[in-house]
Amino acid sequence: MKKFDVTALGELLIDFTESGTSPQGNPVLEANPGGAPCNVLAMLNKLGKKTAFIGKVGDDTFGHMLKSAVEESGTDVTNLLMDKSVRTTLAFVHTYPDGEREFSFYRNPGADMMLTKSEVNADIIKNSKIFHFGTLSSTNDGVRAATRYAIDAAKNNGVFISFDPNLREPLWASLDDARREIEYGLSVCDILKISDNELEFMTGTSDYDAAARMLREKYNIPLMFVTLGADGSRAYYKDIAVYAPSFNDIKTIEKTGAGDTFTGCMLSFFLDCSVKDLTEEKLRELLIFANAGASLITTKKGALRVMPEKEEIEALINEGGCKL
Repeated sequence: MKKFDVTALGELLIDFTESGTSPQGNPVLEANPGGAPCNVLAMLNKLGKKTAFIGKVGDDTFGHMLKSAVEESGTDVTNLLMDKSVRTTLAFVHTYPDGEREFSFYRNPGADMMLTKSEVNADIIKNSKIFHFGTLSSTNDGVRAATRYAIDAAKNNGVFISFDPNLREPLWASLDDARREIEYGLSVCDILKISDNELEFMTGTSDYDAAARMLREKYNIPLMFVTLGADGSRAYYKDIAVYAPSFNDIKTIEKTGAGDTFTGCMLSFFLDCSVKDLTEEKLRELLIFANAGASLITTKKGALRVMPEKEEIEALINEGGCKL
């Protein structure tokens, strides 16, 4: 028996999101706990799964705030370290009228970049069913080595590996570096969640079926999900290709965490059924559930602390006339 359903490694940071203006007319920014890996874990916690996080924050006000928020969400923080010499990473998020975002990062360096191989507790990974990671933990040499070590621990102990590229262009010295690290992730993962723009970045085509086929054949990826924003999502498994539309009859405020919420819902659904049970019908149910969760998070500001409840997701599905 494994102690954890999902362990994730990567960035944990503060997302400063716009929250109106002050009486003086200045923009008001709200400090939201964030970072893709912990957003995913927070959604999994809402769905009754047991999770753990591996990473580093600064031994500062924001770092302590983040540690408390992650622990309160239900995630094990045994391997969340605090760096006394480097500050917690900050991201400033500008939201456009359609909910799309532009990020400005204060991370040169940030504490999440300072995690080292020797600080990774491999026993936590060995005692997990799934290990999840992205590319922001591979932007620098030290944390890249830590990520590689964690992935090796997962592979050597029969742990499923889940990968979300989560491309953030401003954090890379060059897009060639980003492409190389995404290629590495593609080569080791069992479960891939990739956005439409990332898929086009890696394949050069906006024909998603063709692009998915290219990646699956080149990297031998067993299970793949493509998120299409307001256009829904797709799943690919063996010779099955499934599409499900999004839930667009809701008021979107901002899209921070939508992909992470999808991933958390998707991994939870995956954990609840065996791989051999992933029929076309089951995959469509999975997509509908994950799309509903992702849609709900766009109605709120932030992500980690406001993940939807299972009952909210099911209610939205029923309102939309879908059946699971």
